[in-house]
Formats: sequence, C-alpha cells, structure tokens
Amino acid sequence: MKKDNTKAYIAWTAICIIWGTTYLAIRVGVKDMPPLLFAGLRWIIAGPIFFSFLKIRGFKLPQKRELKHIAVVGLLLLGVGNGLVAFSEQWLPSGLTALLITTMPFWIVGIESILPNGSSLNLQIISGLILGLIGVGFILGVDLKVLFNSSYLSGIVALMIGVLGWSSGTIYSKHIKLKVHPLMNAAVQMCIAGLGLIIISGLLGEYPHFYFTRNSFFAFLYLLVFGAFIAYGAYIYVIDHLPISFVSTYAYINPIIALFLGWLILDENLDADLIIASLVILMAVYIVKKGSNKQVRIRSV
Repeated sequence: MKKDNTKAYIAWTAICIIWGTTYLAIRVGVKDMPPLLFAGLRWIIAGPIFFSFLKIRGFKLPQKRELKHIAVVGLLLLGVGNGLVAFSEQWLPSGLTALLITTMPFWIVGIESILPNGSSLNLQIISGLILGLIGVGFILGVDLKVLFNSSYLSGIVALMIGVLGWSSGTIYSKHIKLKVHPLMNAAVQMCIAGLGLIIISGLLGEYPHFYFTRNSFFAFLYLLVFGAFIAYGAYIYVIDHLPISFVSTYAYINPIIALFLGWLILDENLDADLIIASLVILMAVYIVKKGSNKQVRIRSV
C-alpha cells in the first residue's frame, strides 16, 4: 500500500515559508541581544511550554533509553546548528546567511551516501541540488562579494560549523527510530538544547548584556511562536516521513520567501531575473523530489 504523506508535505511547505522569514528576525534580535543567550532563551521557554501542552493532551513521554538520542539530535540541531546561526549573524547579512545555508543539502546527501545504511545518490538528486544552488546564486548574487570580506570570516566559519551540525543532527534523527511522538521528541530537544545554550552563554559572560529592545522582543516573540512551536515541530515530523534529500531542499525555498516578503511588505524590487531564478529553484526541488521517489522505490524492492 502506498503511504499517504500529504500531512508531511504540508509540514514541509510550512517550514519553507516560516524559516524563510527567520533569518531576518534573528538578525534583528542579535543586534541588541547576545546571540547564544538570544537563541537559548527561545528554546528554554518554548520547550517546557510545548512539553506541558503535549503532556496535557495525553502524549506519552520518551523512554529512558531514548533520551540520549533525543539529546544528541537536539544539541546538534538547535545547540550547534541554530545557536551558531544566531552567533554568525552578528557579522553576516541575513541574505548571505540564507545563501550559505543552501550548501546544507549537499552536506546532508553527501554524509548520508557514505553511511553503511544510507541512501545512495542518483543523477536526478545530484542534478537537482546543483540546479537549486545555481538558482540561489542568481538570486543572492549581489551578496557574493562579501564572501571575500575579511570582516565576515568569523561569521562564515561559525555558520559553516553550524550547517555541519544541523546536517549531522538531521541524518542522526533519520536513522535513529524512536517510539516517542515526533512532537514530544521536538519538545524535549528544545528543553535540552535551550539549557545547553543558556549554560554556554553564561560561561561566555553574556548574562550582564541581557536587554530587550522593542525590535528584539518582537523578533524573539516571532521566533518563539512560529520558528519554534510550529516550524521546528514540523521539521522533526517531516524528517520521519519524507526522503531526507527532499526535506533538505527547504533551504532553497527560503530565499524565495525572503524576496517575496521584501516585495510585498517593503516594496523592494522583484525583477524578471529574480522571477526566473525562483522558477529554476522550484524546478530543482521538483527534480530532487522525483529522484528521491525513485530512491525510495529502489530501496523498497
């Protein structure tokens, strides 16, 4: 029987839209708040609230043996991945951040392909990933020159370590099958990663610089509600239900969302070149999806 993944595709779409807006919100937040404290507070608040809501709704707690796996995933995804995105945006523009994060699908499918039980690559997946990266390059071409700006070096290095952490956490989550519900899994990850980030923030001396401005508070609130409660829960669910090579292509959609919002809200220019580049990215996602479907069929034979 063919598995119905309609809910998973809806969740993936939500990730594409919501996380396309969060780079700007993080950039606004870290202008006023220490980065790891800003990231840690988000998860240490979201985690217990989400956990309590799910517990009241009757969701089962994870088994003791599952906690170590949940901790690894949470620390890699939210601690290393999201924490270093916030850290890097002290130096990097949000557009450049989105561009560099589009290398993430290559990390994911590359690491996945060398694992003993990992999914093998095929020409469609590789072609789609390359086409998507080209499309994003066209969209964000104006920011490419800053890659050679020495003042951005710390941010670029931190971000690439974060991308590697996020990629590793995604793959680990895919291969460790847990009985706990994906939403409860996400809630516990938030608690663990939030605590870890808060501890590291304290060791780095960030606490005395805690201060919310109006802009940073609203950015924090947006990231808490949409980035944490909705999008991260959706991501953990999607990893469990869709091919990992397809899931990773959300990173290509994020810049399109950012451009569209700039046109819609800030009256920024949306010219023909950007529209063509967006269509190229959408075609790339379609190609990766086809290749991923073929990969699933081969594995099921």
